[in-house]
Amino acid sequence: MALLTASRTDIQSGTPSPTVVAGQIVRRLRQAQDWQIEIDHILEVFARGFGGHRTILFRLRDVPGQGFAQSIAAYWVDPAVDEIAAAPTTINQTIVDSDPLLGRLAEEGRQGKIFAGHTRDLSGFLRSDFENQHIKSFLSVSVSAHGHLWGTLAVNDCVVERNWTDDEIAALEIIAAALGDAIERSLSEYHVSEIIRRTMLQSSLDAIMVVDETGSIIEFNPAAEKMYGWTRDQILGKDLLDTVIPSYYRKGFNNGAEYMVGRGAPMVGQRMETVTQNAAGEIIPIELTANEMRLADRRLIFGSIRDLREKHRAEEEINRQREKLHQNEKMAAMGSLLAGVSHELNNPLAVVVAQSTLLHEFAPDAQTKIRAEKVRAAAERCGRIVKSFLGMVRLHPTSRSETDLNQVIRAALEVTAYGARSSGISIDTDFAPGSLMVLADADHMTQVAANFLVNSQHALAGASGERTIRVKTFRNDDGTAGFQVEDSGPGIAENIRDRVFESYFTTKPVGVGTGIGLSISKSIVDRHNGKVWFEPVAPTGARFIVELPPTGIGEGAVLEAAPKSSGLRHAVIIDDEPDVAGSLADILELMGVKSRIVSTWDSVAEALAGRPDIIFSDLRMPDRSGITIFREIVAQEPEMAQRFVLVTGDLIGAKAELEQLPPNLKPHILEKPFSTFDVRSALSAVSDQVAENG
Repeated sequence: MALLTASRTDIQSGTPSPTVVAGQIVRRLRQAQDWQIEIDHILEVFARGFGGHRTILFRLRDVPGQGFAQSIAAYWVDPAVDEIAAAPTTINQTIVDSDPLLGRLAEEGRQGKIFAGHTRDLSGFLRSDFENQHIKSFLSVSVSAHGHLWGTLAVNDCVVERNWTDDEIAALEIIAAALGDAIERSLSEYHVSEIIRRTMLQSSLDAIMVVDETGSIIEFNPAAEKMYGWTRDQILGKDLLDTVIPSYYRKGFNNGAEYMVGRGAPMVGQRMETVTQNAAGEIIPIELTANEMRLADRRLIFGSIRDLREKHRAEEEINRQREKLHQNEKMAAMGSLLAGVSHELNNPLAVVVAQSTLLHEFAPDAQTKIRAEKVRAAAERCGRIVKSFLGMVRLHPTSRSETDLNQVIRAALEVTAYGARSSGISIDTDFAPGSLMVLADADHMTQVAANFLVNSQHALAGASGERTIRVKTFRNDDGTAGFQVEDSGPGIAENIRDRVFESYFTTKPVGVGTGIGLSISKSIVDRHNGKVWFEPVAPTGARFIVELPPTGIGEGAVLEAAPKSSGLRHAVIIDDEPDVAGSLADILELMGVKSRIVSTWDSVAEALAGRPDIIFSDLRMPDRSGITIFREIVAQEPEMAQRFVLVTGDLIGAKAELEQLPPNLKPHILEKPFSTFDVRSALSAVSDQVAENG
């Protein structure tokens, strides 16, 4: 640096000759360990010594059979012309191939010829390019290294045209030769290897440590610093055994090198998974690759360490997602199974409900009426249980409507009551008086309540003493309403209470729980803009509480419309189940509606023979579905859309099909098993719509 400073001083006080400048630069290059560090200063001294305004070192890469490609290795520009002189141009092979002058210069450059002159004497690409750069005069010479053309060194005058002297040309050749020697020295095999080794060590994403034959750490790269929490200066010279090897593995070894090649399972020459310890004492899973190296009379161990924590977390997440997918598949399969089961159950249940209703209607004595009512009540309860199960397993969007929360809890109790009774668990209920109306999806809230009840049963399964579940519904002074499920079981440990609503977190034995019930419940309550939380119960037990926002509907009984005449007199019943069709026909007859049963679909004309007032069609039939029949009838007689009633035992499963119908062309719905009230409601709905559309 002193040389360059002196050179600048000489230049400022008086212009030295080009030969003197060349001598200064040659000495500087010989002293430099790396020419690239000095090149910017050298180019400045070179330019000022020659009275030029720009100096450029071009890198030329020879492409066999195609000429050369030129890029810029370094350049300096005089601040006085920086604003007018454009940057040097990178010349690619395409430009060379298209310009005869460039092709000739490439060949002359390989021969070591000088390229000097004025821009106005050039033609083609170079003239245009030099004029753009405001170059008036130019001088360049080849730079060779290892017997090959490496590049060119050039100086430009951007102010005046000048003729370059022999001294200037000779000095430039001396500088180019010295630069070529410096390039050769820096690109020696050892130097390149050292640069590559150091670069790899510093840039490696894996931690790298090198220990000697005594176990002392002699190399520790930046990735190792980040992984272990020690700086390189802190750990160099310390023994591997006392630092990164977990304390419980140290017994019986004198030093880290002995541990690496030690008894039982030597690590040198292996790729293996093990553990290590960081500066904070944290145990970290790693993949270790260790190899032995010989350096003169020294034996070194090179270790590459890969942190496996992120990999393990990813594997755990994959396993969680796989388990989640498995559970979703199980739920979907259960939904399909229950859809089929519900269809098969609801048909005989519809017959039982209808016939028990008729038996109650025409019973000759009070005792028979009482028994018929018990049969009907039991059959309707079976139907509600089937519907509740379907509502829990069917994956359908939340559809909120005015819902009696008391009825929701009763439905959940019907689904889960058998499990409690069979386990000797008593259930105490405390329902809010009247109807507890909320804006909610009845199926989804039934699922929430059932999840809490099932969890309480599992908690009490192994409990001793009193085993009780207490269920309560309530309305607060601010209008919010909700319910709570409490059990006298062992409760939930304090250290995991914050995790009970996490997906797939469960304290139940393998095969008993999936860990998704409470997370699904919380998701459902959140979609209802409600709150759900857990409370411990003294002395032992757990209480889960759900609170839903007010609906603006106060307490009180649900108002039901008084029965009225529908004005409908003739019905067609399309159903492949004779008993179901016959039971529906019997109920309709009680209401003054004559029915004709069509057990096998033939045509629209056959179904509409006699101009029926109302059509009932089963949804699931072997030949045609009720939706298909509805479409065929409406296509010929659009006005029959408002007189069509779809009979189904799986309304949730049919929703997707119904949603595909136009909004103004949707059938009425009658769910199985149906009571006389359900049938009367269907007749009223059809009658009201017919009257409205008049």
